[in-house]
Amino acid sequence: MPDDGRKVYLSPVVDLFDGKPVGWAVGTSPDARLTESSLEMACATLGEGEAPVAHTDRGCHYRWPGWKAICGRHGLARSMSRKGTSPDNAACEGFFGNLKNEFFHGRDWSGWTAEAFMELLDGWMAAYSTVRLKAFREGGRTVYDTIDNRRRRLGLAA
Repeated sequence: MPDDGRKVYLSPVVDLFDGKPVGWAVGTSPDARLTESSLEMACATLGEGEAPVAHTDRGCHYRWPGWKAICGRHGLARSMSRKGTSPDNAACEGFFGNLKNEFFHGRDWSGWTAEAFMELLDGWMAAYSTVRLKAFREGGRTVYDTIDNRRRRLGLAA
């Protein structure tokens, strides 16, 4: 966390197939623009005819007219957790756990500005699926690979 007095917010869109962050936005304000930017980035990765479910918590940004318009424009089905049903967001909670353990904890953030922190966080997000090894179950065994390499092996990416 930067020590210039500002907070930094991350709005990721995580693909539930394998945990790949397919869109994200980083900023110093948790506003609708942040969540809409991450959703637009994720929608840019969709292939023709793909219309996945956009699962969110009950935050006001996900009920905002702009968010709803983006979902409508890209054919996304909106789904929200019921109140008090935190397991519905387990994939994103796991992603944030990895972020805290691998990026945030164990570092001295004194002297960091919000801009420098956001730049480093954006780089970590970009490398999450291209550099970081993840365990996958395939054919009864555990295979370690990057998310992007696994998608290529499965014929899901070029």
